[in-house]
Amino acid sequence: MAFVTGTFLIDAPASALNNMGNIPEGREDNTVGVKQIYTKEGIYPYVSAQAFRYWLRMTLLRSDINWLSAPMYKEDASLAYTAADPIEYFDDDLFGYMRAPKSQNLSKRRADPEYAKLTPLQVKKDKELSVTRASPFRVSTLVAIAPQGTRQLHSDFGTMSRHEGNPVPYEHQFYRTALKGLFSLDLQACGTFSYADRTGFRHLDEVRRQKAEAMGLEPLEAEKSYRLSLDQRLTRIQALFEGLAHLEGGAKQTLHYTDVAPTLVVMAVTKGGNHMFGHILGATRLGQPECKIEALQEALMVFRDDLLSPVYVGWVRGYLDEERTKFEAFVSEYNADTPYPIHISHPRTAFLTLSEQFTKNPGWLD
Repeated sequence: MAFVTGTFLIDAPASALNNMGNIPEGREDNTVGVKQIYTKEGIYPYVSAQAFRYWLRMTLLRSDINWLSAPMYKEDASLAYTAADPIEYFDDDLFGYMRAPKSQNLSKRRADPEYAKLTPLQVKKDKELSVTRASPFRVSTLVAIAPQGTRQLHSDFGTMSRHEGNPVPYEHQFYRTALKGLFSLDLQACGTFSYADRTGFRHLDEVRRQKAEAMGLEPLEAEKSYRLSLDQRLTRIQALFEGLAHLEGGAKQTLHYTDVAPTLVVMAVTKGGNHMFGHILGATRLGQPECKIEALQEALMVFRDDLLSPVYVGWVRGYLDEERTKFEAFVSEYNADTPYPIHISHPRTAFLTLSEQFTKNPGWLD
């Protein structure tokens, strides 16, 4: 089994990328707070994994990216799901799904033309059977590398005053930090769909199994699975990396205009899902971002037998230039004696370069 394993930093110089709504004890009725973690060391702003995945989903819908997104259905105020058809839709394949409709709403769903747009579910005793799929693409919560004070975050106070009479005040929190995240992609799971009757492994019901047979997917009887062709799997994986290369999104862009594309990313293809780069990016005692070279050296030594590719580093010039100079000196020494060197480029170039390597190394997907 092979995984793409990576870590990255997003530079947030004055940002509010993921908000939690109004703060009840705020100075104004309109006081919006950001998501944050309270610890003994101080307050850590964060961006939820769901928000990051939403940014990526929206980026993948760009007209120049070859991506096929599944239709959605909202059953009621508390339940929504996709078509749950990984054979046809890229995001159901790589982002996973859970489609578990409420049995008491079956007649209502059958009469709804919007529900008819979804791939039907297997019905047994007048009940639709659920299907689920764990996401092959995994991402952590994006957390500030250092605490931002001990009492409260910065607030920006403003007013709506384009009218006669008293202005309407409002307020929102923001922060200045680097947000660190981890991601992983299970390459074997991409385009491979199980029909085992186990929770989390029943990707395909009988309706979807018949579709797999009709479309000529490769049967994997020992694993109780079907698999798309290599070309189809590569198309989906490479589209995902193109989305990562062009990532955009985030809240409060009108006021803060933060570029959420990673300014620093480190990634490689590895044999296992253990994250070898989880502790190589951090903060100095002054709270500034740094690449921990000794931690990277240890990771490269401990996981040397797990590496299947070079280590791809994307680092924007102009960001942490002194740290980059130290890192380049280490790379020059390290690359002199290793079968898997470290390649340094711009983050967008790094994502696209790794994407190209999948075509040259189809064995990674086995």
